[in-house]
This record gives sequence, structure tokens and C-alpha cells, in this order.
Amino acid sequence: MSEPTREATDQRWCEKVTVSFRNTGGSAVRSGTVTLGTHIIGALGDWATIDSTRALPVPIAAGAGSTKTWTVCVDDWRVPLGMHIETRDVSVQWK
Repeated sequence: MSEPTREATDQRWCEKVTVSFRNTGGSAVRSGTVTLGTHIIGALGDWATIDSTRALPVPIAAGAGSTKTWTVCVDDWRVPLGMHIETRDVSVQWK
């Protein structure tokens, strides 16, 4: 998988996150989950990380790739004025 590419939205507690996946195995991936770790950032640094889970964009044939964009949001009260979010961490469970 690739590093996440982030794009701001008009709400400071949401962003669009794009991740590319590549199946290097010998059979198709038919299911799985993607966990996105969204960091809440303030003037003093990283305040918290909130995980959200999405379905893997399947099927992904052997040797093929797939790219997916999700809108990732945290509760608006978690991101007061002057703070922002950054989805930096991505992990995948393939099945």
C-alpha cells in the first residue's frame, strides 16, 4: 500500500484520504479492512489519534492494484479552532 495522500475539506475535522493498494500475491484479495489513524494536531503538537476502519476496495486480482479515496472525519468537538487533523497511519488486514 502507499502512504496516504491527504486533501483538506471545508471542515477542519474532516479530510479526503487516498491510498493505493497493490496485490503482490498469487491469488485475488476478496475481503479485508483498512484502518486509518487520524492525528489531532494543536499548537503544542499531537493531542490524540483516532482510528477508523473501512472496507478494503476489493476484489484486487493477483498482480493488480486499486486506489480508494475516503472522507475521514472525527467528532467536530475534538478539533477546536486552531487545531487540525492529519491522517498519517494506514494498516491493512487482507483476507
